[in-house]
Amino acid sequence: MSARPRLLYVTDLAYPARGRRYCDEDIHLTARLRADFDLALCHPLDAAALMDAFDAVVVRNSGPVLGHQEAYDAFRERALGTLVYNPLHGRGDMAGKQYLLDLTAAGYPVIPTVDRAEDLHRLPEAAAYAVKPKAGADSIGLRFLPYEELAGLSYGELLVQPRVDFRYEVSFYFVDDRFQYALYAPDPERRWVLEPYEPTADDLDFARRFIDWNTLDHGIQRVDACRAPGGELLLVELEDLNPYLSLDRVPEPVRERFADALVRSLRAFLKAS
Repeated sequence: MSARPRLLYVTDLAYPARGRRYCDEDIHLTARLRADFDLALCHPLDAAALMDAFDAVVVRNSGPVLGHQEAYDAFRERALGTLVYNPLHGRGDMAGKQYLLDLTAAGYPVIPTVDRAEDLHRLPEAAAYAVKPKAGADSIGLRFLPYEELAGLSYGELLVQPRVDFRYEVSFYFVDDRFQYALYAPDPERRWVLEPYEPTADDLDFARRFIDWNTLDHGIQRVDACRAPGGELLLVELEDLNPYLSLDRVPEPVRERFADALVRSLRAFLKAS
């Protein structure tokens, strides 16, 4: 490996995210990474064909893989033996939504989740229930139904959760196992209008439970949670594939610290591998 490792940075700069500009985040972040790495950007559809010329592949704001599932599956297969950051053995969203079922069964503080009609009785009573595909992302395929319509669904690839009347959503951002910052949406109807959030010790203990549960020694993770009516936090999502970072919502010193942490993580990842 050369003194300056070569990174292939995978991002879809044209992805039309609602209320967010993925491209701005990656343009600014790669400008910082170029101080330490030789770096090239590519679209996720081109990653498999290009990655052999690089020391590692960094998957960032590549958009939902649902739009190019076959290409993504081919990338994962070809990436065996290639350094990919985040490593592809995570068991959060990277592996689908099975973790919501596993965490529910294990008693973790997560929105209760089932995937079989015979388990519907395990869900708490709610005014409505969220039905979403196991392979969903960005609320694709999400719908809300009354309880009496749940039994007639075609299960197998669906998850069902009670619709939580939460106070707000909050996200905790980590590089490796190190907490970086938190953001929250004070208005539940405006999910991506985020403000800095000062977590309590209990909040961080909550988030770290899921970082510890996951299987990633290196990488960027986002723990999404909601503040339930009773005051407790419940996991909404453990994003370990390509979490959007909302770096435009944090002060400049926080952005710089995050970029520095990412550089250190990438260097440690390359060295360990």
